[in-house]
Amino acid sequence: MNLDNNDLLIRLRYALDIKNTEMVEIFKLGGFDLSKEEVVKVLTKTPYNDDSGEENEEDDNQIPCDDEMYESFLNGFITFKRGKKDPGPGQPVRQELTYEHANNLLLKKVKIALSLTSEDMIEILDDAGVTITKGELGGLLRREGHKNYKVCGDRYARNFLKGLAVRYRG
Repeated sequence: MNLDNNDLLIRLRYALDIKNTEMVEIFKLGGFDLSKEEVVKVLTKTPYNDDSGEENEEDDNQIPCDDEMYESFLNGFITFKRGKKDPGPGQPVRQELTYEHANNLLLKKVKIALSLTSEDMIEILDDAGVTITKGELGGLLRREGHKNYKVCGDRYARNFLKGLAVRYRG
C-alpha cells in the first residue's frame, strides 16, 4: 500500500494529536480556507484499488489532498508551531511551493515545525524500530536535485510518523 497525501495527513494528525479546529487553522495559515466539515473529508481514507486493479468509486465524503494542498498544510503547520515569520526584503510573502516528493516534504517540514535536530529524528525513527545513519537522513532532507538527495520511501515516512506518535502521545 502506497501512502498518499491524505494518508500522510491522517497519520500526522494522529501522531501529534491535532484537533479538527487546529487543522482548519493550519490549512488557513497555509493558504487553504477549509471548513471543519471539509477538513473531516480530507481526513477520510482514500479509496484503494480492489483486486481487479480498478479503483473503487469516488467517495463524496472524501476530498483528495493534492500536492499543493499538502505542501500548503505543511507550511501552515510550521507557522502554527513556530509563529509567523516576517519576510525579509526581496522575499515572497507566501512561501513558494516546491512540489517535492511528499515523504521528503513531510520529514523536512515537520523537522522545522517541531524544531527537531537530526539526532531527534534518528531517535524518533529508532523509537519505531528503524535504524538510520546521519548520512542517510541527510540525503532524505536534501533539496531535490542535490547530488546526495534520496527519495524518502513510505517505510521511513510511516515509521517516522509512528515514532512521533510514540514520542508525543506516549
